[in-house]
Amino acid sequence: MFRRLCEPTLSITVYIDGREVRVADGDSVSTALLCAGNLPVRRTSVTSAPRGIYCGMGVCFDCLVTIDGEGNRQACLTTAREGMTVKTGSGRRSLSAETL
Repeated sequence: MFRRLCEPTLSITVYIDGREVRVADGDSVSTALLCAGNLPVRRTSVTSAPRGIYCGMGVCFDCLVTIDGEGNRQACLTTAREGMTVKTGSGRRSLSAETL
């Protein structure tokens, strides 16, 4: 669905849900997710409704992902870096007795 108008001259490697993805140097994480075909990027915690990149400018918070182990990061406002790991969301978290 999404594609670049031209191929980047400089690219970096990021890892999206464990998959190696080459993106243009300077791309936002949301651009990397879209170009890699990662839609939806998360699911809501109550109904597991799919969410994707919506506003692209940090207003809607639909693009929340975990970046390098830090949760609830806005993909549209974060620049991709070499070796970055991105984990998309999967709905409600399950808590066990060990995590309480």
